[in-house]
Amino acid sequence: MNLLTLEGVHARYGSAEVLHGIDFQVPDGEVTVVLGANGAGKTTILRSICGMVRTSGRITFDGRDITGMRTDRIARLGVAHVPQGRGTFGDLSVEENLLIGGYATTSAATGRAVEQWYDFFPRLRERRRQLASGLSGGEQQMLAIARALVAQPRLLLLDEPSLGLAPRITQEVFAALGRIKQDTGTTILVVEQNAHLALEIGTSAVLVDSGRIVSQRPAVDLAHDESVRRAYLGY
Repeated sequence: MNLLTLEGVHARYGSAEVLHGIDFQVPDGEVTVVLGANGAGKTTILRSICGMVRTSGRITFDGRDITGMRTDRIARLGVAHVPQGRGTFGDLSVEENLLIGGYATTSAATGRAVEQWYDFFPRLRERRRQLASGLSGGEQQMLAIARALVAQPRLLLLDEPSLGLAPRITQEVFAALGRIKQDTGTTILVVEQNAHLALEIGTSAVLVDSGRIVSQRPAVDLAHDESVRRAYLGY
């Protein structure tokens, strides 16, 4: 069963069209990886799903057409977005950032969710009173992911979670994503430049080039296709 489906999706910024008839599916409860070079349209795919860019075509989430829907309504349906650059509130504490993530739920549910993600990311509990601006890059990424998950979304969208992180920290973040999928069943759609790591946790993979889908197949198949890796993924 597919939780998210994109059919013939076009997206543009002003007069410039970036996506040219995108078609792909995100299976429920799995990790789908979107791969491609810089400028291929990966970030625009996530923005289209969230209602942040002008789109045409059809985007269906959990059987409901969300094409052109307001961003806040899409979020309330169960779609959480962690943008490139993390988007944490640097002048707020770790705990205040997490509480913001529960704006659409009750205070009791938010409190339980915050404790759940403190257990999952112990370093955030240790730094709960610290300003987010004082965290390391890896800790800020963990905070951004945890804040999105406080809302208990059905679908988690992640844009370049490894950006600016040291290799060891990147591995920690991706290991956490694998555990999140396993422990919570949250469906994850992740855009990532580090194709090797992303394919290790992905169930399926979507390859994008110049705003068009080149391939969608099981992640393990793409990881072992040497011609595709050399032509599009650079390793």
